[in-house]
Amino acid sequence: MEVKSLPRLELIQVAEAVSREKSIDKEEVITAMEEAIEKAARSKYGLERDIRANIDRKNGSINIAQFTEVVEIVENESTQMTYNESQRRNLNVGIGEFYKQSLPPIDFGRIAAQTAKQVISQKVREAERQRQFQEYKDRVGEIVVGTIKRVDNQSVTIDLGRAEAIIKKDQMIPREQLRPGDRLRCFIIEVSEQAKGPQIFMSRASNDFLAALFTQEVPEIYDGIIEIKGVAREPGSRAKISAFSNDPSIDPVGACVGMRGSRVQAVVSELQGEKIEIIPWTEDPVTFVINALAPAVPSKVVMDEDANRMEVVIPDDQLSLAIGRRGQNVRLASQLTGWFVDILTEAEESEKRQEEFSERSKIFIEALDIDDVIAHLMVSEGFISISDIAEASIEELMSIEGFDEDISSELSERAKNFVKMENERIENALKELKVKDDLYDFSELSKASILTLAENNIKTLDELAELDSSELFSILGDKVFLNEGDAGSVIMKARQHWFAEDNVDD
Repeated sequence: MEVKSLPRLELIQVAEAVSREKSIDKEEVITAMEEAIEKAARSKYGLERDIRANIDRKNGSINIAQFTEVVEIVENESTQMTYNESQRRNLNVGIGEFYKQSLPPIDFGRIAAQTAKQVISQKVREAERQRQFQEYKDRVGEIVVGTIKRVDNQSVTIDLGRAEAIIKKDQMIPREQLRPGDRLRCFIIEVSEQAKGPQIFMSRASNDFLAALFTQEVPEIYDGIIEIKGVAREPGSRAKISAFSNDPSIDPVGACVGMRGSRVQAVVSELQGEKIEIIPWTEDPVTFVINALAPAVPSKVVMDEDANRMEVVIPDDQLSLAIGRRGQNVRLASQLTGWFVDILTEAEESEKRQEEFSERSKIFIEALDIDDVIAHLMVSEGFISISDIAEASIEELMSIEGFDEDISSELSERAKNFVKMENERIENALKELKVKDDLYDFSELSKASILTLAENNIKTLDELAELDSSELFSILGDKVFLNEGDAGSVIMKARQHWFAEDNVDD
């Protein structure tokens, strides 16, 4: 192919055709053509030469020129000349300026033509990828419909028409049968620029996908009358969502279910039969947890706000309903409400309370040197630890039946002395074990917990940060953490100084 033999307007027509087909700017296509011509020209006249091509945007004519910079001292003979040389040649070009020398049209040989084609194709692909990124980067959180292009063990490729997207294995609904050619609704969770171009990642397993499906099916959610407060989901099996109505006259559960269940059934069908329960949201955490545990009906709920934990007592005949298959019901209820829910039968609750009562009474008897009657009274009044007694006022202690001022003062003094001695013991032990200041000052753990770590040869903040959640939980136990997740949160806080140091280095 010879550039000089092409009709001048043909290049412009080709650029326009590619622009329409790929949905990219015509200027980007013409720029790619210019780069291809420049590469072919350098192959003919010298790879190191500064050769530039220009295609006239109106008539398609091609101008090729070599640019040579005028300098005082030549460092590159291919692209530079001295001022004296320019004077000798009467070029009328000053230092720092460029001498432009027009070159004749070039003939593209087979190799040069192939090279030019590759350059154009590459530039067009880059422009197309950038267009895709710009189009989809602001669509995270949207549901889109595409056609399944490829299915393998680790991912599914979706053709969106003007782009391709990927659903990774962990974002698929388990056991869902997907075949090439099927139409599929998915949720965009991430659009990122990577070395091989923009990547669009989608999901059918995310909680947000379920919420977005309800937004499509329920006009009241779309209009903001009803809010989805939370979603807990085990994809393909069961899900719970909490809904709240800003209009007291509208039932959020009924609106989400729809006439004869039409709205919720549409979502269930999309999710391959996933069972969905809609829970009315309320500010009262106890009521919310009770609602979330339906169909079981608790007989008693004990809330521990400090530990973000609820003990829910269930009649024996409803235990299986409350727990659910393989613990699914209570697990989803816990995720939905944000509370750790511990299910107990009435018999288990009674036994647990008796054990706690006996254990706390024993601690009070040994630490304060009191008889079991006084200890039992203290526990019955809700005192959990020696610190609780030390921090209580004399008036609070005197409010206990049978306690006068003398008894209350004596108990308070003994409790304060015990706490003082215990703190001194812990402090001395920490010094003896040579605990470093960074761990000693770590506010997320008590000094008693830090001592336990030191006794397990963890004496610096870095050593704590290097643990995983299961290791920390096994050392400190359930008296400090609700679960391994809580232990993991402490570890992440212990690692914060690593990230701070990285930022300083940057």
